[in-house]
Formats: sequence, C-alpha cells, structure tokens
Amino acid sequence: MENENRLRRNMKTFYRLLARDKAKNFVIAILLLTTIFGAYQYDRANRLQNHLNNTYNRAFYELVEYVNNVEVKLLKTLMTSSPEMTVATLRDVCQDAYNAACNLSRLPVSFGTLSNTEKFLSQVSDLSQSVAKQTARGIPMTDEQYKTFMSLHSFAVQLEKSLNDLKNDLSNGNLKWENVGREKEEDLGEASENMPATFSSLDENFNEMPTLIYDGPFSEHMLSRKALGLTGKEVTEEQAIESIGKFLGKNNINNVTKLADNRNGVIDTYNFKVELANRKDHSVVEADVSIKGGHVIWYLFDRPVSETKIGIDEAKKIGLKFLEDRGFSNMKDTYYLESNGIATINYAYTSNGITYYPDLIKVKVALDNGEVVGFEAKGYYMNHTDRNLEAPKISQEEARAKVLRGENIKASGLALIPTNYGKEILCYEFIGKLQDKDFLVYINAYTGAEEEILLIINSEEGILTM
Repeated sequence: MENENRLRRNMKTFYRLLARDKAKNFVIAILLLTTIFGAYQYDRANRLQNHLNNTYNRAFYELVEYVNNVEVKLLKTLMTSSPEMTVATLRDVCQDAYNAACNLSRLPVSFGTLSNTEKFLSQVSDLSQSVAKQTARGIPMTDEQYKTFMSLHSFAVQLEKSLNDLKNDLSNGNLKWENVGREKEEDLGEASENMPATFSSLDENFNEMPTLIYDGPFSEHMLSRKALGLTGKEVTEEQAIESIGKFLGKNNINNVTKLADNRNGVIDTYNFKVELANRKDHSVVEADVSIKGGHVIWYLFDRPVSETKIGIDEAKKIGLKFLEDRGFSNMKDTYYLESNGIATINYAYTSNGITYYPDLIKVKVALDNGEVVGFEAKGYYMNHTDRNLEAPKISQEEARAKVLRGENIKASGLALIPTNYGKEILCYEFIGKLQDKDFLVYINAYTGAEEEILLIINSEEGILTM
C-alpha cells in the first residue's frame, strides 16, 4: 500500500514537471514566433520602403530628363524657320512638358507645395499645343508669342539647374524620400536637415513668371473662370440645408450635418452629410450645395446594389424625370456607362435643334430598383447661359462634303462642343462607321474646319466616346 502511494506521488510529480515543461516550451515557442514575425514585418517594411524609394527615384530621374528635353526643344523652337519644323518641335515640347508634370505629381510631396512648378509645366505643354495648332493652320508665330517662348525657355533653364542640384543631393544622401514624405506642407518652405535648400527653393523659380493669356486649359484666364450657370444671392448654411430638403425631399431626410466649407473660387460650396430616413443600413448621403444661389452641385448615395431588375432604357427615363422634377428642362440623354449595377447617364441641354454638350449633367441610377443614387451638375452650372449664336455660314450639305472617309455618314444636327481651352464651337455633328467602328465627326458650322473626331465605344459597360 505504501509503495502504491509512493508511486502515485511520483506520477503526480512527473505530470506536474511535464506540464511545467510544456508551459515553458509553449512560452518559448510564442517568443520564437513573435521574433520571427517581427523580423518578417521588419524585412517586409524595408522591402516596401525600398520599392517606394525606387519608384520615387524613377519618377524623379524621368522628371529631370523630360525637363532637360523641354529646355533644349524650347530653344530649338526659337530657331525654327519652317512651319513644319515649328509644329514638330512644339509638339515634342508639349509631350515632354506633359510627361514632366506627370512625373512631378508622382513624388511624395504635399499638394500645393510645388504648385508653381506644376503650373509652369502645364502651361508650357498647353501653350505649345495651342501654337502648334495655330501654325498647322497657316498662321505663323507672332512676335509676342516668340517673346513668351523666350521667357519660358529662361524659366526652363532655371528649373533644369535646380533639379540637377537636387539630383546631386539625392545622389550623395542629403535628400531621402521618406523624409520628404514625412515633412508637413507648411515646413517645406524652409530648408532643414531632412530638406535641402535646393528642394525648398524649387518652386521659387516661378514667382516672377509673367501672366500667360492663350488658348489652353491652364492659361490664366481659364484658371479664373466663373460659373455662368449659378444664379441667385449667397445663401446661409441653413438655407443650403433647405435646398437639400427640396432636392431630396424633406420626408426622406433624418438629419443634415455640415462637414466643410469648400471655397475654391470657382464654385464655392457647403459640404454636407445627409442621413436618410427609413433606412436600416447604408443611410448616409454626401452633397455639395453652392454658396451662390443654394444649388445642389452634386450628391452621392454610396450603397450596395443587388440584382439588376431594370434595363438601361427605363433608367434613362427615370433619370430624365428626376431632372425635370428639379427644374432641368430640355435635357436629352447622350452616352452612358454601366458598372456594378449602376448606370451613369449623361444628359445634355438642347434648344432650337442644338445640343449643348458643355451643359452636361450626370445622373446615377441603381438598376436594382431605379433609385437615383448620384447626381453631378458641375458642367451644367459652369457653362449654362443664354448664348447669342450666329446662324451657320455653311450648310449641312457643305459640312457633309468635308467628311471624306467612312460609311453610312448621317447628320445628327447642330451641336455646341467644348474645347480644352474653355471656348465653344458650333458644329454639325455627323455619325458614321469605319472598319466596323462607329465614330463622330464635328465640322465647324462657320468655317468648315474639322474640329473633333470621336470614336464611339460600345462595350459591356455602356456607350462611351474617345
């Protein structure tokens, strides 16, 4: 009996020791796994940082190369004698300046920090394109334009020098992209240990750049455009909330909260969060209301869409009625895109047989139940106004004779089309087909010039133009 008790005691002791060893081994295993996971995360973070650095380096070195090209080709532009060479060189400048601006935007710099540099590159690109088109039409570069290009070349030389200095800082380790990314925007104006003077002074090259007036989206007169379609006096926050109630229906709203004031100088707005009534989930809408006039500029109800139950034709009718009920008359659907169960339909204003493509409104219709879940009217409010258009100087038949290629060419009537530089051109619109591709051609109703060609893309997602 005593031996049995002793055996039991020994077995209990053994199991206690075994359990303690198991616990110790478990703790050791956890510590080991934690160490391995930490090392993995550290290695992963290093690899990610290296990947980002390589991406930023590539963007920066391509920026330097394109700016060098811009400087050289601007100088060549000043030396050309033939229209053909002028056009070819200006188009090269346009493309290189555009590529430089794209690479500049890829660098980890806060928005607005290099706004002058970005503006310079954009203006060089667009002015070059504008003068190239002018030259191709037989109108030589003016003395004023020549002086402008001389000035732009001088600024390009300064930018090239600053970028090459910055490249040296990057090569010798004085500049690291992770430090650039951590710097706050307000700190970028001054040099620091992590931010060499060459970077902080880069944008200062363009403080004295002259005002440019030309046909281009980044010219000064385009940057100061006013919204022609906004009517009425300035409204208060409370009045803006009333506008949302009228637009969406007061019975459909539980609560409205202002999120921000957006004052960009073009269409200043109040930004609101709207909580819809009688919704269990996904009840939040976001909307912008213009300070001038209290117009709803856009709203978006981001909710999941279930099985599609209505077709695109019915969706177009729903969108048109939605607009008519809110005072947008004489609108017609043009093109649409269908994605994730939502049809985004473009509606253009029409009057006296003319389609006004600048006056565009986009309506999003959910195809599960026909609910309008999105609305965007910035184009309409930027451009809608009474136009005093002259009668066409060429007939539709004369315009048709300008369309030399294609099959089954049919006239769609008159259309006012926007340009990249904020102007509008009255054209005859023709639709045709070439190699099984549908296309649109726009012929200037006054001069007979071919203003635009667009391909009509029929895809599973909808009908678009390119």
